Amino acid sequence: MGKARLEAFSDGVIAIIITIMVLELVPPHGTDVAALRELTPKFLGYVLSFIYLGIYWSNHHHLFHTVTQVTGGILWANLHLLFWLSLVPFATGWMGENHFAPVPTAIYGVPLLCAGIAYYVLEKVIIYAQGPNSKLAAAVGSDLKGRISIVIYIVAIAFAFIYESVSHVLYVLVAMMWLIPDRRIERHAS
Repeated sequence: MGKARLEAFSDGVIAIIITIMVLELVPPHGTDVAALRELTPKFLGYVLSFIYLGIYWSNHHHLFHTVTQVTGGILWANLHLLFWLSLVPFATGWMGENHFAPVPTAIYGVPLLCAGIAYYVLEKVIIYAQGPNSKLAAAVGSDLKGRISIVIYIVAIAFAFIYESVSHVLYVLVAMMWLIPDRRIERHAS
């Protein structure tokens, strides 16, 4: 299978996920600025989740620049990633609706953690399919950044029950780490 079909499907799924999230932002019934304040937690959650989905979309795009042929394993690993990303709107909505309370804040981290693991698995499946000397293997090496992200998600989930503001900072920190597409892949994909 060529990679164009997988990329188009993934692009479509991510676009639908973002659409679902924005539809959760219901306009307030009031006509003054105070009515908008009630939406602040939902909006902030939406912004962070939109950034996360954009990061996954961009890095997924770069990741697949290194792929020459799609295998069944790559298809399933990609679906695994998309599954966890599809849960982001639910977690975002619940966290925003409950004003960043501890349990929703922790639950918000679960699909992020699992998507991080799924992305790491997708990388490894691609490397296995393309060989240890593939462009992706050369680009990511041991993928320290990916493994650090997973650890930060775990810490953020735990801190949600102690001091949820630390969780929010850690979620933003991981997003900032990945905001720029992975330059390692750009260098090796050329």
